[in-house]
Amino acid sequence: MTRQEALQALLVGAEVAAEKIHEGYNLLATGELGIGNTTPSSAIVALFTNSSIEEVVGRGTGIDDAGLIKKRRAIEKAFEVNQPDRTDALDVLTKVGGLEIAAIAGSILQAAASRVPIVIDGFISTAGALVAAKLAPKSTAYMFPSHGSVEIGHRKALAELGLEPVLHLNLRLGEGTGAVLTFHLIEAALHILEEMATFADAGVSEKLT
Repeated sequence: MTRQEALQALLVGAEVAAEKIHEGYNLLATGELGIGNTTPSSAIVALFTNSSIEEVVGRGTGIDDAGLIKKRRAIEKAFEVNQPDRTDALDVLTKVGGLEIAAIAGSILQAAASRVPIVIDGFISTAGALVAAKLAPKSTAYMFPSHGSVEIGHRKALAELGLEPVLHLNLRLGEGTGAVLTFHLIEAALHILEEMATFADAGVSEKLT
Protein backbone atom coordinates (compact mmCIF):
# COMPACT_ATOMS: atom_id res chain seq x y z
CA MET A 1 0.00 0.00 0.00
CA THR A 2 0.89 3.60 -0.31
CA ARG A 3 0.63 5.75 2.81
CA GLN A 4 -2.46 7.41 1.33
CA GLU A 5 -4.10 4.03 0.71
CA ALA A 6 -3.42 3.02 4.31
CA LEU A 7 -5.06 6.22 5.54
CA GLN A 8 -8.05 5.67 3.28
CA ALA A 9 -8.47 2.11 4.57
CA LEU A 10 -8.31 3.37 8.16
CA LEU A 11 -11.08 5.84 7.33
CA VAL A 12 -13.22 3.12 5.72
CA GLY A 13 -13.10 1.14 8.95
CA ALA A 14 -13.82 4.25 10.99
CA GLU A 15 -16.82 5.10 8.79
CA VAL A 16 -18.34 1.63 9.21
CA ALA A 17 -17.99 1.84 13.00
CA ALA A 18 -19.35 5.39 13.08
CA GLU A 19 -22.38 4.35 11.05
CA LYS A 20 -23.24 1.53 13.45
CA ILE A 21 -22.68 3.70 16.51
CA HIS A 22 -24.99 6.32 15.00
CA GLU A 23 -27.62 3.59 14.54
CA GLY A 24 -27.46 2.93 18.27
CA TYR A 25 -25.06 0.02 18.65
CA ASN A 26 -23.18 0.24 21.96
CA LEU A 27 -20.93 -2.82 21.61
CA LEU A 28 -18.95 -3.60 18.46
CA ALA A 29 -16.70 -6.44 17.34
CA THR A 30 -13.98 -6.97 14.78
CA GLY A 31 -13.43 -10.07 12.67
CA GLU A 32 -12.10 -11.09 9.29
CA LEU A 33 -12.49 -13.67 6.54
CA GLY A 34 -9.53 -14.45 4.33
CA ILE A 35 -6.56 -16.57 3.41
CA GLY A 36 -2.96 -15.44 3.83
CA ASN A 37 -3.59 -12.61 6.26
CA THR A 38 -1.75 -14.24 9.16
CA THR A 39 1.41 -13.39 7.20
CA PRO A 40 1.08 -9.57 7.32
CA SER A 41 -0.33 -9.89 10.84
CA SER A 42 2.76 -11.82 11.96
CA ALA A 43 4.97 -9.18 10.36
CA ILE A 44 3.16 -6.42 12.27
CA VAL A 45 3.37 -8.31 15.55
CA ALA A 46 7.08 -9.06 15.07
CA LEU A 47 7.84 -5.38 14.55
CA PHE A 48 5.69 -3.96 17.33
CA THR A 49 6.75 -6.55 19.92
CA ASN A 50 10.41 -6.56 18.86
CA SER A 51 10.20 -10.33 18.38
CA SER A 52 11.97 -12.63 15.97
CA ILE A 53 9.98 -13.96 13.03
CA GLU A 54 10.26 -17.50 14.44
CA GLU A 55 8.59 -16.37 17.67
CA VAL A 56 5.43 -15.04 16.04
CA VAL A 57 4.88 -16.84 12.73
CA GLY A 58 2.43 -19.74 13.05
CA ARG A 59 0.89 -22.21 10.65
CA GLY A 60 -2.24 -20.20 9.89
CA THR A 61 -4.72 -22.53 8.23
CA GLY A 62 -2.45 -25.50 8.91
CA ILE A 63 0.44 -25.27 6.46
CA ASP A 64 3.19 -27.90 6.54
CA ASP A 65 6.84 -27.36 7.47
CA ALA A 66 7.81 -26.32 3.94
CA GLY A 67 4.98 -23.79 3.88
CA LEU A 68 6.01 -22.41 7.26
CA ILE A 69 9.57 -21.86 6.03
CA LYS A 70 8.24 -20.12 2.91
CA LYS A 71 5.99 -17.92 5.05
CA ARG A 72 8.89 -16.85 7.26
CA ARG A 73 11.04 -16.10 4.24
CA ALA A 74 8.28 -13.96 2.72
CA ILE A 75 8.21 -11.81 5.85
CA GLU A 76 11.99 -11.58 5.94
CA LYS A 77 11.93 -10.43 2.31
CA ALA A 78 9.23 -7.84 3.07
CA PHE A 79 11.35 -6.42 5.89
CA GLU A 80 14.44 -6.36 3.69
CA VAL A 81 12.75 -4.71 0.72
CA ASN A 82 10.37 -2.31 2.45
CA GLN A 83 12.41 -1.38 5.54
CA PRO A 84 9.42 -0.59 7.80
CA ASP A 85 10.01 1.84 10.64
CA ARG A 86 8.69 0.12 13.78
CA THR A 87 8.43 3.51 15.54
CA ASP A 88 5.93 4.73 12.92
CA ALA A 89 2.69 2.71 13.07
CA LEU A 90 1.41 4.07 9.77
CA ASP A 91 4.68 3.17 8.07
CA VAL A 92 4.47 -0.40 9.39
CA LEU A 93 0.85 -0.67 8.24
CA THR A 94 1.74 0.70 4.81
CA LYS A 95 4.76 -1.51 4.20
CA VAL A 96 3.79 -4.90 5.66
CA GLY A 97 0.09 -4.61 6.52
CA GLY A 98 -3.09 -5.09 4.55
CA LEU A 99 -6.23 -3.15 3.72
CA GLU A 100 -8.37 -5.32 6.00
CA ILE A 101 -5.99 -4.81 8.93
CA ALA A 102 -6.08 -1.08 8.33
CA ALA A 103 -9.89 -1.08 8.28
CA ILE A 104 -9.98 -3.04 11.53
CA ALA A 105 -7.61 -0.54 13.13
CA GLY A 106 -9.79 2.31 11.89
CA SER A 107 -12.93 0.77 13.37
CA ILE A 108 -11.19 0.36 16.73
CA LEU A 109 -10.02 3.98 16.71
CA GLN A 110 -13.53 5.21 15.91
CA ALA A 111 -15.04 3.05 18.65
CA ALA A 112 -12.58 4.43 21.18
CA ALA A 113 -13.16 8.01 20.03
CA SER A 114 -16.90 7.43 20.50
CA ARG A 115 -16.34 5.74 23.91
CA VAL A 116 -17.87 2.50 22.65
CA PRO A 117 -16.28 -0.83 23.66
CA ILE A 118 -15.15 -3.15 20.88
CA VAL A 119 -14.43 -6.88 21.07
CA ILE A 120 -11.21 -7.89 19.30
CA ASP A 121 -11.52 -11.32 17.71
CA GLY A 122 -8.49 -13.38 16.73
CA PHE A 123 -4.95 -12.87 15.54
CA ILE A 124 -5.56 -10.64 12.53
CA SER A 125 -7.86 -8.34 14.49
CA THR A 126 -5.27 -8.13 17.25
CA ALA A 127 -2.69 -7.02 14.69
CA GLY A 128 -5.13 -4.27 13.76
CA ALA A 129 -5.55 -3.48 17.45
CA LEU A 130 -1.77 -3.12 17.76
CA VAL A 131 -1.78 -0.60 14.91
CA ALA A 132 -4.62 1.30 16.60
CA ALA A 133 -2.82 1.25 19.95
CA LYS A 134 0.41 2.57 18.43
CA LEU A 135 -1.52 5.38 16.73
CA ALA A 136 -3.62 6.19 19.82
CA PRO A 137 -2.44 4.40 23.00
CA LYS A 138 -5.56 5.27 25.01
CA SER A 139 -7.70 3.25 22.57
CA THR A 140 -6.74 0.06 24.44
CA ALA A 141 -9.14 1.07 27.23
CA TYR A 142 -12.03 0.22 24.89
CA MET A 143 -10.69 -3.15 23.66
CA PHE A 144 -11.95 -6.53 24.88
CA PRO A 145 -9.91 -9.45 23.46
CA SER A 146 -12.37 -12.28 22.94
CA HIS A 147 -10.13 -15.35 22.90
CA GLY A 148 -6.55 -16.52 22.90
CA SER A 149 -5.77 -17.83 19.42
CA VAL A 150 -3.56 -20.87 18.89
CA GLU A 151 -1.44 -18.72 16.56
CA ILE A 152 1.88 -18.45 18.38
CA GLY A 153 2.19 -14.68 17.94
CA HIS A 154 -1.17 -13.89 19.48
CA ARG A 155 -0.01 -14.10 23.09
CA LYS A 156 2.84 -11.67 22.36
CA ALA A 157 0.47 -9.27 20.64
CA LEU A 158 -1.94 -9.28 23.58
CA ALA A 159 0.94 -8.84 26.04
CA GLU A 160 2.09 -5.78 24.09
CA LEU A 161 -1.43 -4.37 24.42
CA GLY A 162 -1.51 -5.24 28.12
CA LEU A 163 -4.71 -7.25 27.65
CA GLU A 164 -5.91 -10.73 28.62
CA PRO A 165 -8.38 -12.72 26.51
CA VAL A 166 -11.77 -13.49 28.01
CA LEU A 167 -11.84 -17.05 26.63
CA HIS A 168 -9.28 -19.84 26.29
CA LEU A 169 -10.85 -22.35 23.91
CA ASN A 170 -7.96 -23.15 21.53
CA LEU A 171 -9.80 -21.40 18.71
CA ARG A 172 -7.90 -20.74 15.50
CA LEU A 173 -10.55 -18.68 13.72
CA GLY A 174 -10.85 -14.92 13.91
CA GLU A 175 -14.11 -14.64 12.01
CA GLY A 176 -16.05 -13.24 14.92
CA THR A 177 -16.56 -16.68 16.48
CA GLY A 178 -14.95 -15.75 19.79
CA ALA A 179 -16.60 -12.34 19.75
CA VAL A 180 -20.16 -13.66 19.67
CA LEU A 181 -19.37 -15.93 22.63
CA THR A 182 -17.80 -13.03 24.52
CA PHE A 183 -20.83 -10.79 23.90
CA HIS A 184 -22.90 -13.00 26.22
CA LEU A 185 -20.30 -12.79 28.98
CA ILE A 186 -20.06 -9.00 28.70
CA GLU A 187 -23.85 -8.72 28.80
CA ALA A 188 -23.98 -11.05 31.82
CA ALA A 189 -21.34 -8.96 33.60
CA LEU A 190 -23.38 -5.82 32.97
CA HIS A 191 -26.53 -7.46 34.34
CA ILE A 192 -24.65 -8.44 37.49
CA LEU A 193 -23.23 -4.95 37.88
CA GLU A 194 -26.51 -3.16 37.30
CA GLU A 195 -29.18 -5.55 38.59
CA MET A 196 -27.75 -7.93 41.17
CA ALA A 197 -29.16 -7.28 44.63
CA THR A 198 -26.90 -6.58 47.57
CA PHE A 199 -27.35 -8.44 50.85
CA ALA A 200 -29.20 -5.39 52.16
CA ASP A 201 -31.50 -5.26 49.12
CA ALA A 202 -32.29 -8.94 49.51
CA GLY A 203 -32.77 -8.72 53.25
CA VAL A 204 -29.93 -11.13 53.98
CA SER A 205 -27.94 -10.62 57.18
CA GLU A 206 -24.21 -10.29 56.72
CA LYS A 207 -23.60 -11.54 60.26
CA LEU A 208 -22.38 -15.09 60.71
CA THR A 209 -24.77 -17.24 62.73
